[in-house]
Amino acid sequence: MKQLLNTVYVSDPEVYLALKGKNLNLLKGEESLARIPLHNIEAICTFGHQGASPALMSECMQQNISLTFFSSSGRFRGRVTGELNGNVTLRKKQYRVSDKEDECVRIAGNMIIGKIFNSEQLLKRTIRDHALRVDVDRMTKVIERLRDSRKIVSECNDLEALRGIEGNAASAYFSVFEDSILQQKDVFFFKGRNRRPPLDPVNALLSFAYSLLASETAAALEGVGLDSYVGFLHRDRPGRTSLALDLMEELRPLIADRFVLKIINRQQLSDSDFIVKENGAVILTDEARRNFLQLWQKDKQQTITHPFLKEKVSWGLIPHVQALVLARYLRGDLDAYPPILIR
Repeated sequence: MKQLLNTVYVSDPEVYLALKGKNLNLLKGEESLARIPLHNIEAICTFGHQGASPALMSECMQQNISLTFFSSSGRFRGRVTGELNGNVTLRKKQYRVSDKEDECVRIAGNMIIGKIFNSEQLLKRTIRDHALRVDVDRMTKVIERLRDSRKIVSECNDLEALRGIEGNAASAYFSVFEDSILQQKDVFFFKGRNRRPPLDPVNALLSFAYSLLASETAAALEGVGLDSYVGFLHRDRPGRTSLALDLMEELRPLIADRFVLKIINRQQLSDSDFIVKENGAVILTDEARRNFLQLWQKDKQQTITHPFLKEKVSWGLIPHVQALVLARYLRGDLDAYPPILIR
């Protein structure tokens, strides 16, 4: 259980949510793990299959406390809200902002700054930990290019220009991404980003990780009451969760890229875990996909100190925390959207 910004996150799938007086009572078997006064809570998010009591749901509706249910893997399942819940107001504000380019640039620009900063830090960690095995000068030049790109983003006031800066920064970052691959380089080589379909094992892993991250980010946005289909950088397109794609930009290097490099360098996958289709597409075998998902779920339990909140949170909660602070910004509680920046 973790309480952040008056939102309670229950990540243990075996915990049942009940009502005790005017308190949220967290039960595991016959044991009460914690009791939290409901008047201190704005929202509850639970990940698992035990559920919540009808009495608690009724009390949450009366007190206008949002109760959101996710699967243990992070898929959005549903939300219980009261009559006075502010989701409609929040979404109306989101829709108004999405129609104003200057406001879109403010939010999307901070997200891109987060993406570029976190990309720099991933490369810096490679240099710090493996200086004798990589081309330090080449990677340092790319880091400097990324740093310059961040400065340009901070002065950008045009969405199309912002997309161009982001694309150039991503190209520079991926030009040295292979240097961070230290094991089985004959199998896990990387000559550039390709997708639809991925044409090598590294791109297959990145595409799968990005798909998982997009799904979890969309669920996090829906969990705080935002519309995951209406974005600020990625424009509206039927069937595309544009806001999830926006928010996950800063999370790509931090969560997906870091994880893919970790499982490659720890040799947790091998050549036999991939299949090459007739059209050249490279995909994971069924067994490898299950292994990937197990490792992904385990990695999500690791904790870091969130730089904005100054509290320890698990990797798996980061999309939820960023969705929450984005909602706070749109409501006017924050002066700017703070991207997550991890050194």
